[in-house]
Amino acid sequence: MLSRKILLISFLMLSNLGFAQNTGIGLSGLYNVQTESYGAGARVVLFPDNVMSLTPQFSYYFASNKITEWTIGAALDYKFLYRNKYYAYALVHGGYNRWSNYDESLMKDAELNNWNLEGGIGITTTHCLRPFAEYRYNLKFQETHFNVGLLLVLGCRGGRGEDCPVYKD
Repeated sequence: MLSRKILLISFLMLSNLGFAQNTGIGLSGLYNVQTESYGAGARVVLFPDNVMSLTPQFSYYFASNKITEWTIGAALDYKFLYRNKYYAYALVHGGYNRWSNYDESLMKDAELNNWNLEGGIGITTTHCLRPFAEYRYNLKFQETHFNVGLLLVLGCRGGRGEDCPVYKD
């Protein structure tokens, strides 16, 4: 039921904003250093070629890990360094976290429902299909994780390996 609500909210957001070169969609692989856990993520990047982007995200750490959890939230990305066909960005992410196997934890005050606040840094390209890598630090749980994935900018007219012409002079 919750997944249907998430899908509906995402669809309504995207249909109101329009797809043409103002939206990107992506998938990523996740690795949490402290828990040695692997996961997967999905994201929608709104206004990917502006200096600031809003990025609603969903992540899930698999049941085969020590920690099984999912998070839904949003990041605010600030692009601060442009070099040729690459740029770096800083991010702040807030979200709701549901820790499915919290009762197995030795951590004091472990709970099913949590909040996340993360800070991080990332790098990506200016192409229509953008590989990205992010380092993040979760302030609440004091843990580090990495995201590596691909983002497709919708409506981008460039071909594979070409710069996306959106908002370029």
